[in-house]
Amino acid sequence: MTASAGAETRKFGRSAGLLSSGIALSGVLTYVFFALSSHNLSAHEYGEITVLWSAVFVTISIAHRPVELLLSRTIAERRARGEETGSAMRVAGLIQLVVSAGLAALALLLRGPLQDELLGGSETLYWVLVVAVVAFGASFYARGFLAGNRRFGLLAALLFCESASRMAFALAVAVGIASGQATIALGVAAAPLFSLAVVPFALSLRARSGPAAPAASQGAPGAGASGLTVASGGGFAAGVLVVMMGEQTFLNAGPLLARAFEDAAAAGFIFNVLMVARAPLLVFQGVAQSLLPHLTRLGARGKDAAAAFHHSVAVTIRAIAVFAALVALVVLVVGPALMQIAFGDRFEYDRLGLVIVALGMGGYLTATTLNQAILARGGARVAARCWGLTAAAFLAWCLLPVVGDIDLRIELGFALGAALLAAQLAVAYRGRAPGPPLQPDSPDEIEARLAGYDEVS
Repeated sequence: MTASAGAETRKFGRSAGLLSSGIALSGVLTYVFFALSSHNLSAHEYGEITVLWSAVFVTISIAHRPVELLLSRTIAERRARGEETGSAMRVAGLIQLVVSAGLAALALLLRGPLQDELLGGSETLYWVLVVAVVAFGASFYARGFLAGNRRFGLLAALLFCESASRMAFALAVAVGIASGQATIALGVAAAPLFSLAVVPFALSLRARSGPAAPAASQGAPGAGASGLTVASGGGFAAGVLVVMMGEQTFLNAGPLLARAFEDAAAAGFIFNVLMVARAPLLVFQGVAQSLLPHLTRLGARGKDAAAAFHHSVAVTIRAIAVFAALVALVVLVVGPALMQIAFGDRFEYDRLGLVIVALGMGGYLTATTLNQAILARGGARVAARCWGLTAAAFLAWCLLPVVGDIDLRIELGFALGAALLAAQLAVAYRGRAPGPPLQPDSPDEIEARLAGYDEVS
């Protein structure tokens, strides 16, 4: 390795470390946003905020993630070959504009059902939903640009600006500077706009750095410079997208289902209960960001590093098991009291439901670890199949009246779904390697990193 290449690798490592830290901090700020919101709104008002949140993030994961992945992959591949990236950015930008305009038009056509049925007749929440979904289009485009150029430090700054600005709106209500549900809701729409504060820095760095030197080892075989394409890695990208959609189903479908079966307050309640799982996940995102590159490098070293690869996965899972057991014990003893301290006394929390979700959290973290291991071995399609089947099973369980109480049904669905997912991924992991291992810092690894910070709130 040349001195310049070594310096670039070290720079990349530092940038990736910043991303891990930024993700963890962003997760904490997101948690604070909901804690402040729950304390300062009525049960019904808070429930409507959680419904708004869930609707926004389910929508943007389906609509904007593909463009983010497409842009990041294409930029990474072109930079690896020393080609210009401007045309790819223009095409991706056009796609993003069309997608955002289509979403806005669809929202206008469906204003009645969205405003009256989903958002309780609130005109403010409806327009926040529309603005947030469109604004996140620009934010996800920026994420794809930063990831493709391996500007993970700036990507961390983007995520921090987003979560910090959103939290500031809830804090303003908490300290009396502003008041009401509308202020907190505006934070959801304003956050992606504030996140774009990093764009001028990104553009200045791009102007100074120019295209990367060719690196044939990272280039997509047979890929030319014409057109925006993911033909060389479309399967991997599609697999990662399915994984992220599965994550959103597990984490954000519950409040929407509770709203459909009961009311907004029920959605807020189940959202808070699932925070028992979300809170560790928010922090674990940073761990996952560190775990994937580590496993990728071990996988790229072949059989010589196989034992170290398996050892790293096993140690992580054992630590998760101990952590989940401790969380479940704490929840069993003082869970309801802690929930009321964190989120106020708007709801009465059932000890059994909290323990079920805590155990589900352990299964989900295990599944996330195994997912990173499978992605590091090039098994995005295998992982996607596991996530897709489990997400479908989770929705079917929640929609069928297997358990009369909708809250308990969703809690059990989350725990059972997490166990099923972990079991499927464990079988996939223990079997034959799903595919060639990812190459460190390759377009595929960048896409896997994007999956690693998927919004878990």
